[in-house]
Amino acid sequence: MKLDGNVAVITGGGGAMGGAQARLFANEGAAVCVADLFLEKAESVAADVVAGGGRSLAVQLDVRDASGWSAVVDATESRFGPVSILCNNAGANFRVGFDEQTEDMWNMLIGTMLTGSFLGTKAVVPSMRRGGGGVIVNLGSLASIRPGGGSPGYAAAKMGLVGLTRSTALSYAADNIRCVLVSPGHVDTPFIRADNPYSPNSSKTSIDNPDNYERRRKATPLGRLQTPEDIARAFLFVVSDDAAMVTGSMLTVDGGAAL
Repeated sequence: MKLDGNVAVITGGGGAMGGAQARLFANEGAAVCVADLFLEKAESVAADVVAGGGRSLAVQLDVRDASGWSAVVDATESRFGPVSILCNNAGANFRVGFDEQTEDMWNMLIGTMLTGSFLGTKAVVPSMRRGGGGVIVNLGSLASIRPGGGSPGYAAAKMGLVGLTRSTALSYAADNIRCVLVSPGHVDTPFIRADNPYSPNSSKTSIDNPDNYERRRKATPLGRLQTPEDIARAFLFVVSDDAAMVTGSMLTVDGGAAL
């Protein structure tokens, strides 16, 4: 029970990676607040946690809304006690280049991933202080290492998280609050399979297309795409006492894709 007594807020908690974190953290003893833009998705994951004997709360959250963050932290602390873990998973992508990417697309990408992580950090720090410390984990990607020439908003947000993570780590070390960036590679989730408003995919981009799947697999030296559970186990390490002296750094979980 590596997380016994901990209280976690997990954004994008209704998604594949956030959901895997919520289930694993609960199995390790944490109470989890599953926060997602889509409440029904959060409720489904929270129900899984409760069915497995864990403690969970489902909430709707647009991570771009500071007042929404305050409400989520208040609800979590009222139910379970001070927040000790924050996982900033909420993400979006529009897989188009500079010429096609609009200002609205840019604002959604920066707002969801970079501003959302900033607002989440601001919201949980007072609760973490009341509890004596905590861990904040930001979700990077291969674009945090080599952004390339694709979606400029996605690249800027993921590179920006490198700086935000380091700034957070140094700003709050004296409060016993750590901050780490976890950067996955090619993870088999609906984010790169499905066609949805925050991450549109077509046959040109979806890994439902066998050619696209194989291209990503071949780009991964260890020979397979990552699973949500692979990433959840990395998050578990980061938020546990096993990583007590890890802060301000990036853990890359990509099967060697960034090499």
